[in-house]
Amino acid sequence: MWHETGHRAEVTCILRSPQKDVFAVGYADGSIRLWSASSTSVIATFNGHKKAVTALAFDGSGTRLASGSQDTDLILWDVVGEAGLYRCVELCAFYFFCLTQSASLRGHRDQITAIRFVRPAAESAPSTSTGIAPGYLLTASKDTFLKLWDLQTQHCTQTVVAHRSEVWTMDLNPEQDLVFTGSGEGELKAWKIDHEALAQGLQETDTGEVSKFLHPVTTLPLASSHRVSQITFHPHQPYLAVQSHDKSVEIFRIRTEDEIKKKQARRRRRVKEKELEKKGKKKSDATDADVQADAEHSEEVELADRFTPYLIVRASGKVRSFGFGDEETASKGNTQLFVALASNALEVYSIPPPAKSKDAPPEAGRVFSVDLPGHRTDVRTLCLSSDDALLASASNGSLKIWNMKTTACIRTMDCGYAICSTFLPGDRQIAIGTKSGEILIYDIASSSLVDTIQAHSATVWSIHVRPDEQGLVSGSADKDVKFWEFERKPANSENPRSASLLTLVHIRTLKMTDDVLSVRYSPNGKLLAVALLDSTVKVFYQDTLKFFLSLYGHKLPVLSMDISADSKLIVTCSADKNVKIWGLDFGDCHKSIFAHDESVMQVAFEGTDARDGDAKASHNFWTVGKDKMVKYWDGDKFENIQKLEGHHGEVWALAVSHHGKFVVTGSHDKSIRVWEKLDEPLFLEEERERELEALYDIGVADSLNRADAAIGSGAPDADPDAAASAGAETGAVTKQTTETLMAGERIMEALELADAELEALREYEDARARGGLAESVAPPPRHPVLAAYDEWNIVLTSRIIFFLLKTHHHQIVANRVMRTALVPLRRHLRDGLRKQKDALGYNLAALRFLQRQTDAKRTADFYEAEADLSEEKVRERIAEGKKRKRVSIKA
Repeated sequence: MWHETGHRAEVTCILRSPQKDVFAVGYADGSIRLWSASSTSVIATFNGHKKAVTALAFDGSGTRLASGSQDTDLILWDVVGEAGLYRCVELCAFYFFCLTQSASLRGHRDQITAIRFVRPAAESAPSTSTGIAPGYLLTASKDTFLKLWDLQTQHCTQTVVAHRSEVWTMDLNPEQDLVFTGSGEGELKAWKIDHEALAQGLQETDTGEVSKFLHPVTTLPLASSHRVSQITFHPHQPYLAVQSHDKSVEIFRIRTEDEIKKKQARRRRRVKEKELEKKGKKKSDATDADVQADAEHSEEVELADRFTPYLIVRASGKVRSFGFGDEETASKGNTQLFVALASNALEVYSIPPPAKSKDAPPEAGRVFSVDLPGHRTDVRTLCLSSDDALLASASNGSLKIWNMKTTACIRTMDCGYAICSTFLPGDRQIAIGTKSGEILIYDIASSSLVDTIQAHSATVWSIHVRPDEQGLVSGSADKDVKFWEFERKPANSENPRSASLLTLVHIRTLKMTDDVLSVRYSPNGKLLAVALLDSTVKVFYQDTLKFFLSLYGHKLPVLSMDISADSKLIVTCSADKNVKIWGLDFGDCHKSIFAHDESVMQVAFEGTDARDGDAKASHNFWTVGKDKMVKYWDGDKFENIQKLEGHHGEVWALAVSHHGKFVVTGSHDKSIRVWEKLDEPLFLEEERERELEALYDIGVADSLNRADAAIGSGAPDADPDAAASAGAETGAVTKQTTETLMAGERIMEALELADAELEALREYEDARARGGLAESVAPPPRHPVLAAYDEWNIVLTSRIIFFLLKTHHHQIVANRVMRTALVPLRRHLRDGLRKQKDALGYNLAALRFLQRQTDAKRTADFYEAEADLSEEKVRERIAEGKKRKRVSIKA
């Protein structure tokens, strides 16, 4: 798993570089990270997009990276130039953003969906004066446009209205003369790239029009009329894969020239035979000479002749994306297709090579699949065993048991649409309430369904075990609250002495006036709380079911509730985004808290840590909501203690450790997250300050990143020329974050320290020159910060200097005094870079020498250990071998 500490944004796209070890990963916050697969670490971080990254493309050498985003910008990054600078983002983030980008191209009016590099006619053409290698970029967008960009001039050279609806995907063939685009209407169009026109550049034709580089060819028929989500050419094999249906990928085979000629010959022969039939002649009268005479007339090769439907790969679920496997992974001439499903599963299919026999059509076979770990649908319910050793999670179709120590999935069982769950006493069985009204009881040891009880006629929204562990209560949408007692039966009916299993026996029913959404026993076993669809909570005495309290206040139905360990407080959460804390003695509302930005799905009081002994019952509680947040609250002071971000979808389920050590949450993103409680103290004042600083930083960053504000404009007053430049096709990457603001302040501080040190040294030299100081007087000491960071990062320093020189080039060359400062700067900078290069080379050579020594020593020790065996040791080994008993087993 590749994860950078503190970064929680969702991954939106991923691409492998031609340099096989490097992967580019785009995130929902607009950042791009280059990961090294061998070291599992970040090589570089690029921040330039203001919204989620939606498309990535490397050039042929992997030295340039193009990225597209929902903010409609297209950015070209220099990968090699910024290798290793990711650690220096915080120190010099402002210059980092200016140096990493080669160009920011604007022109699309909607999300960019696909990017491809187009090689120029002369691959070895020198770089232009702009410092950007020549080449072209093809981009597709939801604005229905297909654009061709010239990287030398940094402008769009042609815009084509590719489809009538959004262009969702695009790809080039390996020869880079054909472009295929797919739309939301299910169209697959082919376009031809005129490389001769690209080599000549923009010119005026005889008709007075500007030369065009992209020409429409044809539309290929597909087996489905759904949205074309992805088009991918195999880099080495003659295959084209198109996904236009939710659960299938259509594979086209690219015919060779010989196959096309044979097909054309067969077509001409059939045409000739039909003509002879009309004339009343026999088919045998069609001689080869006639066919050869017809073949002399050149027949244009149609695209439909080159691309022929080959087979359809049908996955087990909705396909999110796919990719072809490398040649190394293929076996027996087969080609592998890697498919990622929306159900959180992965599958690999094998595509067989074309067969000479036409009797059996080719079929793709599934060779690998990863489907047991993780849920296929939303995690709807969670529950923990009494010792917190096991976690049960259930969704629509599967129940999984997890080992909390190893976080491994140890059981997977089929179930219905699970809504609620609980461990039964003994932690050997689990009860699941389903959408169909059943209560399913599973045995963990045998991974089997041991009992199915048709408990209700509608959805079972809640079940809860009685505190005395002699029964449980269930609440349903059929307006019934049913009470059940446990009954033991032998696991094996043939052997009455076998381990017993629990089953449920219905004892009584409480009729309610509305749908029951939640039921809860008080820990002391005296009260039962029932939440209804009419937004009220009714509290009854558990033994007699006599009405006790009614809790009014929520504007929308209460979705979940919990009672504190001392049975004094009840907390309710509702679809109205509020959490209310009530007293169970009089039913008064202690506090109403606006807890989440969306519906609050579940609430639970914190368990008491076993290390506290007989500590006071905690009134702290946890809430989860549809706003993807997990929050921790103080039920006595009515304050938010902590906010936990991490889920990328609505959080449906919550389970709190009985000992207060951790909390588990399940989400719409099909993930289960475990949040562990640390021993470090948490101060609410610091949390509030951190939240306020985050809000302030977000506001400052948003104002600086406005479309009409230029870099350095600062305040909300934008540059008057910025609005005009916002419509330009080319611009700088101007995204600013809190790191960039802090980095600018640190750079200014470093410059002030350096100026003060230089001034002190100048005064010392002047005093010595006037004779006012003795020879024994030492020069002023260096500032400790500057001394510590002296020659710390020469590469970063040189990049900052080059950026400043490039920015202020005209002013520097026009001033004779400033121009003279370039001579010592050039000498010192070159000496510093050469010194660092020598140090790196020396250290690298030393490390390689140590590695060779270690390998040689390990090899020598191995052979010396074998050679040190004396005659006595050899005889001892032989004797030990003779002492071993040999046992022969007869059938």
